[in-house]
Amino acid sequence: MMYLQKGVNYLVIFLLFLAAHNVTAQQLQQSGWNNTVKKANKQVVYFNAWGGSHEVNRYIFWVGQQVKRQYGITLKHVKVDDISQVVSRLLIEKTAGRDTEGKIDLLWVNGENFATLKNNNLLYGPFTQTLPNYQWVDETKPSVIKDFSIPVEFMEAPWGMAHLVFFYDSSVLKQPPISMKALLDYAKQHPGRITYPNPPHFLGTTFLKQVLLELAPSPELLQKPVSEVNFAKVTAPLWAFLDELHPVSWREGKVFPANSSQMRQMLDSGELHVSFSFSPSEATNAIHAGLLPDTVKSYVHKGGTLGNTHFLAIPYNAKAKTAAQVVINFLLSAEAQSKKMDPVIWGDPTVLAIDRLPEDQQAMFARFEKLPGMLTLDQQGKPLPEPHFSWTDALEKAWLKRYQQ
Repeated sequence: MMYLQKGVNYLVIFLLFLAAHNVTAQQLQQSGWNNTVKKANKQVVYFNAWGGSHEVNRYIFWVGQQVKRQYGITLKHVKVDDISQVVSRLLIEKTAGRDTEGKIDLLWVNGENFATLKNNNLLYGPFTQTLPNYQWVDETKPSVIKDFSIPVEFMEAPWGMAHLVFFYDSSVLKQPPISMKALLDYAKQHPGRITYPNPPHFLGTTFLKQVLLELAPSPELLQKPVSEVNFAKVTAPLWAFLDELHPVSWREGKVFPANSSQMRQMLDSGELHVSFSFSPSEATNAIHAGLLPDTVKSYVHKGGTLGNTHFLAIPYNAKAKTAAQVVINFLLSAEAQSKKMDPVIWGDPTVLAIDRLPEDQQAMFARFEKLPGMLTLDQQGKPLPEPHFSWTDALEKAWLKRYQQ
């Protein structure tokens, strides 16, 4: 009891000290962050991220220049083809007991890879709630707080958004089909003008998920692991839809486009009437590059379309944890997020709640909603949450078995 009383007395004295010196909790937090920034100086951050895009690589190079100038941090982009290979490497290090001085300081990750990292205690954190710029993150977006149905719990920082967006040439098609049922009706009326990439290409798998989310009697079941539901019963509407679509789709559903780039080219030539992408800025980028006419417009389905968030995580054994946090905080700044959102640079939608930013920072984003082919944030609506990550593999295997034998 005596020790408890002493503890209470010390707490009272500390609170009186803060009050006397007019020190607020916010000031304490800022002081702690200043120490973090000071400690991060001269550290090297090895950022393991996909390296298959010139635009993304150029953006990360710019980030490196900024954190070097502002914080004295050296950012090294370790370009990888598949982040799952990096996750496997961390698993090996964990098994071998290499719990310090890790060579991976920062990861670009989401979905199944995040689940593997989290379930195997391979992550440093929770940490995002301590980042000053995290206060501007839009946590009303479901995919920000749940990564493919797995609670994030501050173990990774949202970096950018992906949102399924359809687009069409308004000089050819006056009223686009704004649901999967309407798309099927349109395909029947205009044979050969509708298609999708074949799974396991991620955009093809996304198309399957969108159909399922719209047609499944109980779409909430998709948030459960696939092993916990009756897969055949839940997916029956999807296969019925595809069985009707394929005979009237491009090349009668016997051949599929390889990716979104091929679909975009087919839209430009008039071979397709509707295309789609997981990037809301796809049409705008293509118009700017002269790959699509400025009559192309984007749209989403009336019930919403699939969306997810990609994240940044710090491995549990990272050597430069402090500097990695400073880099992430910069990547969550209005400066970095608005530059990344610029279709000329990358076109990746922001994770920030723009309407909560200071007015001068809101202005950094305003110009993007006036670009040709770009939907406003209100027009995009709230993205539908991704199914549990286990559905991806199950849907791809089932699709291949039914249609590619």
